[in-house]
Amino acid sequence: MANDDDVVEESVTGNGAAASAADERLLGILESVLFAAGEPLSLVRLAEIVPGPSRAELRAALGELTARGERERRGVRLVEVANGYQFRTDPAYAEWVRRLFQQKPWRLTRATLETLAIVAYKQPITRAEIEAIRGVDVDGVLASLLSRKLVKIVGRKDVIGRPLLYGTTRQFLEVFGLRDLAGLPALTEVVVAVPEAVGAGAAATDATWSGDDSGSEDDGDPTAEVAGGRGGLLATGGGDADPAGQGDAERPQRDGARHPRDGG
Repeated sequence: MANDDDVVEESVTGNGAAASAADERLLGILESVLFAAGEPLSLVRLAEIVPGPSRAELRAALGELTARGERERRGVRLVEVANGYQFRTDPAYAEWVRRLFQQKPWRLTRATLETLAIVAYKQPITRAEIEAIRGVDVDGVLASLLSRKLVKIVGRKDVIGRPLLYGTTRQFLEVFGLRDLAGLPALTEVVVAVPEAVGAGAAATDATWSGDDSGSEDDGDPTAEVAGGRGGLLATGGGDADPAGQGDAERPQRDGARHPRDGG
């Protein structure tokens, strides 16, 4: 005949097994939802999709999924990016992911990268303020960044003419693998990493960013390596560099000229 201690032990064991099964079910649900999502999902959004568990329980489950991916060296890892969670391929396997996307990756010219960096660190910022830093016209570069959804209009500055203000988008965070803007490296780190730092009046060149340090036109894909193999994030043009347009020829800044789009 079983004594009271045995009954208590069996009860505890049974409750532990039930709790473990519930935890595994939650992990499976979150894994399925995140895998099916086309963009990072915030904790708030996950709580709406998966009612019942508290946010603390959801956060713990997400932490377990992240730890499992790292512990088991899986090819797909859960990462926290753009104020949300998303499954992405491990950059270590980018070479094979790149083979899946046969098209040549779209690349960012130096002029585009410089302008994007200025917007990222100085936002919200007007076109005229960007041109004052770069010393050149940025009409075409801004148009390119807007079309790629890396930059957006965030409002108007409360000055005469009320010029448009520009800032970065959520897609900017996704493409560069940032959790939020606080994840941007310090400007001192950028200057050390890139000796030829952004300078006023820097002329446009054919140099492109390929997501690695080789400088090769044929290697690297920022969308495959940084964004987890999601090759369509930037490749709307099917492998072309920034489309040439007004401003891409790096015309000197026009003193005193009003810009019809900015209204000032």
